[in-house]
Amino acid sequence: MALAAGAEKQQGKLVIRHIGLMLSGALERPILDADTVVAENGRITALGREKDCDTDEARVVVDAHGTALAPGLIDSHVHPVFGDWTPRQNQLGWVESCLHGGVTTMISAGEVHLPGRPRDIVGLKALAVTAQRAFSGFRPAGVKIHAGAPVIEQGMVEADFADLAAAGVTLLGEVGLGTVKVGDEAARMVGWARKYGLRSTIHTGGPSVPGSGYIDADTVLAADADVIGHINGGHTALPLTQIRCLCEGCGRAIEIVHNGNELAGLSALRFARELGQLERVVLGTDSPAGSGVQPLGILRLIAFLASFGAVPAEQVICCATGNTARQRGLDCGLIEVGKAADFLLMDRAQHSAGTDLLESIGKGDLPGIGMVIVDGIVRCGRSRNTPPADRVPELLG
Repeated sequence: MALAAGAEKQQGKLVIRHIGLMLSGALERPILDADTVVAENGRITALGREKDCDTDEARVVVDAHGTALAPGLIDSHVHPVFGDWTPRQNQLGWVESCLHGGVTTMISAGEVHLPGRPRDIVGLKALAVTAQRAFSGFRPAGVKIHAGAPVIEQGMVEADFADLAAAGVTLLGEVGLGTVKVGDEAARMVGWARKYGLRSTIHTGGPSVPGSGYIDADTVLAADADVIGHINGGHTALPLTQIRCLCEGCGRAIEIVHNGNELAGLSALRFARELGQLERVVLGTDSPAGSGVQPLGILRLIAFLASFGAVPAEQVICCATGNTARQRGLDCGLIEVGKAADFLLMDRAQHSAGTDLLESIGKGDLPGIGMVIVDGIVRCGRSRNTPPADRVPELLG
């Protein structure tokens, strides 16, 4: 089941009961002692034991049948263009397919694949505003895409960033994909962006799209962007010594992506763990890309890092939910009263060597998704992309 695109919100009360495992998305307490969640008008209003929650007069009831509930996954690094189409692979429906991989929110790192992407200042600002407006009004399959991320170019002045902010733009695309590639020049523009409330990401590693270049650790540290974009390369990674330097040398978000160097990604996770700073780690796919679209990219990254990275699965899931929400200033990603009612219901894949969901992920298996809910609205039932689960939730009404 996949519902139509739209930005509508839940009307009335949603109750999810008989939850077997509740994953909070918060590193400080990744597992909650609760079996019920209540949401109204797209927001979580209560959670806990069913006997302690007001479940009367629910408009929609979901019986989780003992499956796990987690916040909807957040992809910290995507490159959308318009609607649910990507010219990078000439593919329709990629966002809706990612919903079936548990992703409920995406963050643009720049609309860089637009054919003929404007690089003049007037044009890049116009594209950013257009993308921000378009994805604010259109949600493929209900997925929330934070778009409108201009790639900065030489010649921009402070007033340009003030204009972008006034128009509702809140992001910068990857610094380094345009003509701004030198640390001090990037730092000046990142500073202007921060002054006006725009969050920034910097390209890290070797070149990717035409016009991009090699961005080393010194440049990343000098620019001081909010997110060290694909610290494990997109696609070519920096030497591990430089990755360690980045983890130790600043306090910005450490973004590990699916479409990057796996050894470098594991190393970045290990460095963050050794520093006692797992809260800095966020996950993305860096898709669509030359390697395609990966609807299960975030799930695969979670399973990979949990099975090889010596970090429990429930903590790695936080890297794809609450960590990203906090780093990006989003109102989702956490199972907490007042947060957006974005939920992922899943269970151990059938025949996994793991005895339960978390152990199976820790052994490298993907979970089976039984339902995805965005803003309190059930957007899909049993995933067409994940393996079949032992148990699936049931929509009662």
